[in-house]
Amino acid sequence: MPFPIENQYIILMENNLKVKFPEKFKQRMMRNNGGELNNYTYEFDLYPFFDKKNRKRISRTCNHIEQETKRARKWRGFPDNAIAIGSDGCGKQLILIHDGNGILGEELLIWDHETNKIQQIAQNINILEK
Repeated sequence: MPFPIENQYIILMENNLKVKFPEKFKQRMMRNNGGELNNYTYEFDLYPFFDKKNRKRISRTCNHIEQETKRARKWRGFPDNAIAIGSDGCGKQLILIHDGNGILGEELLIWDHETNKIQQIAQNINILEK
């Protein structure tokens, strides 16, 4: 079950990845760090931000965004400008991308590991949460 996260951990990850996460995404994650994101068409498990507050939170967030992005970048065809924020459990990654400036867009995209194609599924995270 996801739990709230303090902004300091989001800032730390932004610094480590050299990106800036979109505000709507940060707000959602500050309320529920990780968890499921689904509607009638899509179902994803969101990767959490790494939370070092205590042992319980460390163990629950060890599959964090930074770690999963590093793993995804080892795959052939994963976009250099992408950050992995979730998975469907079958290899498709939910991603955010930037234009080379490190500022991630609000658009939620799927990267398909079999075809290396990217598809936009929502303008922002709030649309899929409804």
